[in-house]
Amino acid sequence: MNDTPFPSSDTNAEMADHPSEPDDSVHEDRLWRDNGWTARIIKNEDDEGWAVEMIKDGEAEPALVGPWTMGRNKKDPKPLDVSAFNTLVKTASEVLRRHEQQLRAQLHKAVRVSSADGNDELDITLDIIPDEDEPYALLSALGPFGEQIAQVQVAPTFKLSKTSAAAWVANEFRRPG
Repeated sequence: MNDTPFPSSDTNAEMADHPSEPDDSVHEDRLWRDNGWTARIIKNEDDEGWAVEMIKDGEAEPALVGPWTMGRNKKDPKPLDVSAFNTLVKTASEVLRRHEQQLRAQLHKAVRVSSADGNDELDITLDIIPDEDEPYALLSALGPFGEQIAQVQVAPTFKLSKTSAAAWVANEFRRPG
């Protein structure tokens, strides 16, 4: 009887022949797919050079498209390698992160105003829900400990400012407009 907690060498060989997840990595000169990203070298339509596009798995559009270096023969593109791919993944990830931050900034606003009795500070937030059919926004009041005091649905075009937030608080959190 084998008391070791490790599988036998026969089992290891079997597992290597039948991995639990297929490895769809590709490492070619003009196509590199790994870690959820695909780098593809393409002909630059604007000139005679080359470009590289970075596409995150599951996305239809590239997160990044940029110029690519010519090879030594000054005709073909320089081949992709692990270092270039990792740099491209880092750059494309940063582009996506900044895009998400920008989108969040457009969809989420916050101001701080005094409560009706003037004893507390309230955080008033506006979160726009960009539904394709019926977009709307949620106007919320949060107390000094982050607890939600009130929330109403408003038009996605509602302009949150210190003045509009103070007016909402003064109107006992009734739906504006």
